[in-house]
Amino acid sequence: MIRALVLVLTLVATANAVRAAEVNAFVSTAIKSVTDEILPPFERSSGTTIHALYSPPGALLKHFEAGEPADLFLTGADAIDRLIVEGKVVPGRVDLATVGIGICVKKGAPHPDVSTPEAFKVAMLAAKNVAYVAPSGGSVTGPHIEAMFKKLGIAEQMAAKTVFAAGGPNGRVSVKVSSGEAEIGLQQASELLTNPDVDVIGMLPGDLQQITVYSAGVTTSARNAEGAKAIIATMAAPSAKSVYKAKGMEPR
Repeated sequence: MIRALVLVLTLVATANAVRAAEVNAFVSTAIKSVTDEILPPFERSSGTTIHALYSPPGALLKHFEAGEPADLFLTGADAIDRLIVEGKVVPGRVDLATVGIGICVKKGAPHPDVSTPEAFKVAMLAAKNVAYVAPSGGSVTGPHIEAMFKKLGIAEQMAAKTVFAAGGPNGRVSVKVSSGEAEIGLQQASELLTNPDVDVIGMLPGDLQQITVYSAGVTTSARNAEGAKAIIATMAAPSAKSVYKAKGMEPR
């Protein structure tokens, strides 16, 4: 009887230790190229296994609201602020980097002038079709792009030739462009740069641009808060700044 009890307690302790060495991270796709560089070495050196879910910010919130466990959020600052207000993330978010919306064409295709709002408008009207992430997918860029087209007075024309991407690692705008399904793609630069088969020809010009702050926060329901904090410290370390820059982001 005593041996059986000892065995049960040992198994429980082992299971707790395994869980303590795991972190569930909800990560926005825009920052995936950075985490792909930084997190594997962290896992190897710390012995921590990171289970990462990659999606646009709005989709991550839906997963969390559905009860999926998360220790850590690496996502848009607005989403983290909302979770802090709701008591679901510990106050004191850590800002990591910013990124704007870039413009891409298929590699080797002509580069239209997109240097000014006026030139960008002409390029949009001249394009056969334009791809961006569907707002319904939880993207932060989709709603902004549609509002921008409305501001430019071309919303109706653009709606007729929009190619929607789903968002997330398997729904990239750049793939719509590199495959020939769309002539021009609009998405955060850090995501466009992950596809070698497109040319990033510029950023949204002037006041058409949207700059998104990507931040980190530990959930109040975290099973491994210490592990989540260690990941944040690694993502915010001075040594990480060069990685953000290389991936098209501006470190904070």
